[in-house]
Amino acid sequence: MGKKDKKREGKESAVATAEKPRKLPKRECCESKTKCGRCPLRMLKEGTLPEGYTVKKRKLVRVDGGKVTKKDLSRVA
Repeated sequence: MGKKDKKREGKESAVATAEKPRKLPKRECCESKTKCGRCPLRMLKEGTLPEGYTVKKRKLVRVDGGKVTKKDLSRVA
């Protein structure tokens, strides 16, 4: 084990312990048969959709009726 190997071990363990960022939902479902990981329908079913959002007619909407923006989604998630 050389110096380079020791450096690599430290970085890998730091990455493994870091928490994964939450995925942001898409604004509209792509309607594919195999749902992607960011599909709003799938996230709603799994319960991982951000608080205050729901899905109507395959589109992501806010519960209070406001517009859905990427900036707002990134703040919530």
